Amino acid sequence: MPAQRKRKAEATTPVDENCPTVAMFRQYQLELDTKHDKHERLVKLSRDVTIESKRTIFLLQRLTGSSPDIKILEEAWEKLKAIENIKLLSIAKELDQEDPYKFLRAYSPGLQEYIEAVSFYHYLKNKKLVTLEEVQKDLTFITTCSSVDGIDNGLSQLTTQKIEKTETLDTQCKVICSESEMDTESREVQVHVPPTEYILGLADLTGELMRLAVGSVGKGDLDTPFQVRDFLQLMQSGFVSFGNCGREIGRKLHTLRQSLQKVETACYTLQVRGSEIPKHMLVDVLSSGTSDYGSNFDNDMAANDD
Repeated sequence: MPAQRKRKAEATTPVDENCPTVAMFRQYQLELDTKHDKHERLVKLSRDVTIESKRTIFLLQRLTGSSPDIKILEEAWEKLKAIENIKLLSIAKELDQEDPYKFLRAYSPGLQEYIEAVSFYHYLKNKKLVTLEEVQKDLTFITTCSSVDGIDNGLSQLTTQKIEKTETLDTQCKVICSESEMDTESREVQVHVPPTEYILGLADLTGELMRLAVGSVGKGDLDTPFQVRDFLQLMQSGFVSFGNCGREIGRKLHTLRQSLQKVETACYTLQVRGSEIPKHMLVDVLSSGTSDYGSNFDNDMAANDD
């Protein structure tokens, strides 16, 4: 191939920073950089919320029986409050005076995982779902805003001045601090929880309830699977009433049906064939999706219909 001709060096013209068009695009650049930086910070905070929420869920899975361990519940509650007062508070400050839907995709995974952990905690403690109002209330914070920069600037000016008497310096420092305290105000910030995010977080709860039902059998608790089954059936009826609300909710509903079917199969195994299976083998039988005890469920139900 013939050698490509080298392009002549084009003459570079200096950019006139005083041009209104250039100034306008500089402003656009600043706004986009600010938005992208905020988005990245929210993604990192959301990832931290997801990790800590999963740890809380793993802790709650250690609870079995109708009377759970109070110490584990208290430890889980402390973990949830730590997530709220540190990570979620930082998210709320980032979203202050911003459109939350503009950054919803950045913190949505962490918010859904937090709702799953909170709802799992409330179910184990109160045997009921946490409401959207309760979640939103926990994610609403009162922050105190003060002019700290004004204090620093004022003190730096005082230290640079030549003041002969120490009393004069102390007096002026007190005046600056008192003036800054007058500018202190309390403001409400919150992590906005859209109803769709609340519903998606509750849908993830069904998998944890299924694991709770199967795991409780291994520890001798044969009542929890039937309680979880009734609870999941109510949740399914509620989700079905929404109709076609989007692809994401439809996918979660499919997972809910699978979890409910596994719990119903486990309850069927305990109720009908529990006397045939040794107690130390119940967990293995219920955990196996290809077990003969589980596969006979549909056949027996069809026979009963006939």
